[in-house]
Amino acid sequence: MAFPQSFLDELAARNDILDVVGSYVSLQPKGGSYWGCCPFHNEKTPSFHVLQDKQYYHCFGCKKGGGVINFIMDIENLSYPDAVRFLAKRVNMPVPEDRESDGADRLRHRLLDLNRDAARYYYEVLQSPDGAAVQAYLNRRQIRRGIAVRFGMGAARDGWDHLLRAMTEKGYTKQELLKAGLIVQNKSGGFYDKFRNRLILPVVDVRGDVVGFGSRVIDKSEPKYMNTSETPVYSKRRVLYGLNLAKKTKRPNIILCEGNLDVVTLHQAGFDNAVASMGTALTVEQTRLLSRYTKELILCYDNDNAGQLATQRALDILKNSEFTVRVLQLPRRLVDGSYIKQDADDFIKFQGPQAFERLLSGSENGIEFRMSQIAAKYDLKNDADRIAYAAEISQVLCTLDSAVEREIYTVRAAEVAGLTPEAMRNEVSRTYSKQKRKEQWAETRREMNPVATLQPQARAFRYANLRSAMAEEGVIRLMMRDDDLYDKLCVLRPEEFSSPLLGKIYSLLCADREAGRPHSMAALGGILSPEEMSHFTAILQKPESVSGAEQALSDYIRIIREEADRQIGGDELDPLLAAQEKYKFKKGYGGKNL
Repeated sequence: MAFPQSFLDELAARNDILDVVGSYVSLQPKGGSYWGCCPFHNEKTPSFHVLQDKQYYHCFGCKKGGGVINFIMDIENLSYPDAVRFLAKRVNMPVPEDRESDGADRLRHRLLDLNRDAARYYYEVLQSPDGAAVQAYLNRRQIRRGIAVRFGMGAARDGWDHLLRAMTEKGYTKQELLKAGLIVQNKSGGFYDKFRNRLILPVVDVRGDVVGFGSRVIDKSEPKYMNTSETPVYSKRRVLYGLNLAKKTKRPNIILCEGNLDVVTLHQAGFDNAVASMGTALTVEQTRLLSRYTKELILCYDNDNAGQLATQRALDILKNSEFTVRVLQLPRRLVDGSYIKQDADDFIKFQGPQAFERLLSGSENGIEFRMSQIAAKYDLKNDADRIAYAAEISQVLCTLDSAVEREIYTVRAAEVAGLTPEAMRNEVSRTYSKQKRKEQWAETRREMNPVATLQPQARAFRYANLRSAMAEEGVIRLMMRDDDLYDKLCVLRPEEFSSPLLGKIYSLLCADREAGRPHSMAALGGILSPEEMSHFTAILQKPESVSGAEQALSDYIRIIREEADRQIGGDELDPLLAAQEKYKFKKGYGGKNL
């Protein structure tokens, strides 16, 4: 939807970027701007930069950037029109809806309405005689009616097109049902319900919208679990089952489980801080979501091999985050003389909530879990295994930032392996030095490669002519910092830019100046893609002095035209590329001396 710029300017003015970002990120003033840990990737050292006077943000780590609308698009996973509505609602501004929304926007709202009506349908089936089999299954699982209602559970009838007929009678089309992942098309072109004879678990996001569905069979058929596939309103990477309820918990942490029914059982037992990922390992997008509500996570995956692997993957994702992470390892259960795996649901049923609370209190931190997993791989009475254990454990210990933490766990690892603390310290120190040398060599190679350093990270935006592109970036920076320079830019046309993206940005800035309006990050966010906006803010972060701006601008224009003439003349070799070719085979420059 194309919103009037006057409306977008007022929206941005009422939603100051510092206030909006500050409600998600802890920001500290530094050097005339504000800094915090980025909400879009895991980090311990703040690299997320908010410039209140310019009304934009930029992360030097993951390179995301833009205005206040872009921020809401990313943090809330919304389209541009929905982010505008989100901010308008925040400040009680009416949204001009006199123009027809675009197709994607209309489809998103239509699918959310459809999911809501489908959830109501499934819920009503569970309350009816047709839901008796599913209700009997819930009784066997000891899930009380109250908790089933809280999670909006429902039942899918044992038939081919019950939901299909119910939703089409409400006015939804088969194509809408298909796009929502509620029906499937067979090879002959017919349609049938995706979920049949199943317990239905609606997936509700933190805004209260039903974005998808999880399900479980109530008999021995396969597949046991089935979830909504990716749709315009549902991405399993960006949602956590139960977070809409867990976000209200009074507990200081959030428990991450594997299965939906683990979450249900834990909530029923009083652990209302449990959530689960939807058929996927923990993702960075999910950690972003969790960071809004807690800084402490407890991993409570199944105690089988898959669960242990999922725990290790989660720890890898979380190792550089702000989260305090603990691991709750569920003990195996003795049945008929054999120990079998159990999940949180099993443990609560057989051991009770009090036992789970004790287990929760004694859960290990992430480094303790890693150390126990590594130790379990070796026979520490065997000398060769002790040497291999010391080598592997040192890889983990040398990554610890705290010297105190590193010392404590180094001594503990030495005790486990039957080695002296001094020997283990030497091994950790040797491993640390080796890794540091690798990092320094990689950094040296990057610094010696001007092409790699100056090129945009996104391949789609790579510059064909670096010398011209650097000048084009300079022109854009000067335009954003000094409006008075526009009259001197009349001679330069967007077609002369070697980079299509930079030419596009330049054209938009010129249009603002010709219309006599200020440059607006809010309006640009509706024209440029999120990736283009991030590249734009990255350009603005580079140094550019306004003193001597006229001379700098003149030099930039001259370079752009020289490079354009060179291209027309057939000399297509970029000077920086030529420098790279000249030096790349010299000793110490990215390869052997050939």
